[in-house]
Amino acid sequence: MGPNVDAAFTKNLPKIELHAHLTGSITPQCLHEIRTQRRSDDPDLTLQDPLEAMSKDKTWNIMTFFPLFSKYIYELCSTPASIIYSTNAVLRDFKEDGVVYLELRTTPRSSSSMSKDDYVNTILSCIDSSPDRNVLTTYLILSIDRRNSPKEAMEVVDLAIKYRPSGVVGVDLCGDPSKGDVSTFKEAFHRAKLHGLKITLHFAEISASSSLPELKTLLSFKPDRLGHVIHVPETIQKQIEEEQLGLELCISCNVQARLVEGDVADHHCMSWIKTGCPVILCASIPVPNPSQWLISGCRRTMSVSLPVN
Repeated sequence: MGPNVDAAFTKNLPKIELHAHLTGSITPQCLHEIRTQRRSDDPDLTLQDPLEAMSKDKTWNIMTFFPLFSKYIYELCSTPASIIYSTNAVLRDFKEDGVVYLELRTTPRSSSSMSKDDYVNTILSCIDSSPDRNVLTTYLILSIDRRNSPKEAMEVVDLAIKYRPSGVVGVDLCGDPSKGDVSTFKEAFHRAKLHGLKITLHFAEISASSSLPELKTLLSFKPDRLGHVIHVPETIQKQIEEEQLGLELCISCNVQARLVEGDVADHHCMSWIKTGCPVILCASIPVPNPSQWLISGCRRTMSVSLPVN
């Protein structure tokens, strides 16, 4: 008789996580702790407690998420100390969830107390000094935000090139999918390819970012992997199949952010698995009844981690 596939089994199962946003993996509890420390240094800090602002009782979707995310992440995690605290917490959480191989992605940020270079170096230092590094192998992907200018995008690529020997393995395109013109990033992604960096892109996440011109432009960047792949026209799906691109299918995120209709059982992962494309199931957000997707999908999927050599 096979194992009892329940929450305990799922947690203990060794996992690969390839679509984990560093800041998006910070729990409300961790943000609460950072806010508590910040208030001890600055009693005039008026930011609402994250445990209240991000209550589970509230209804969320992708459009309500981004403003809240930016407000709390960018206001609370803006110093080297807060970056260290939150990064260590995220690494610890993934290890406790049974993840053995992790690729964190993040957009380099600057503040009055640190440069973008300081930001990347700080995160890499946390990864390198983690007490769990022997059981959790972690690498970093640097993200270009869709709202970035071409100059800012090139800065991200330059940082990825600089820190490639230290554990940066690729470049990502992310951010609010309703914003920006992806064609302005052609030169940046071309430079990333020239320097041997792998490319993963948030792709067809919502209808507004799924026009044929945009998707054709993104595929012209020669990506190694695509994330989400929800609103994909048939002609683009055929191209993805022909090129056998790796797919990061973010089940719980898509359901909880209402990017797809229905529940976990209705997710589009099975239709992509049937195409034969390499698939990794990503579920960094807690999933109710994980056996719904674990049994039906995991045994037919293949992990496609970015080469790190």
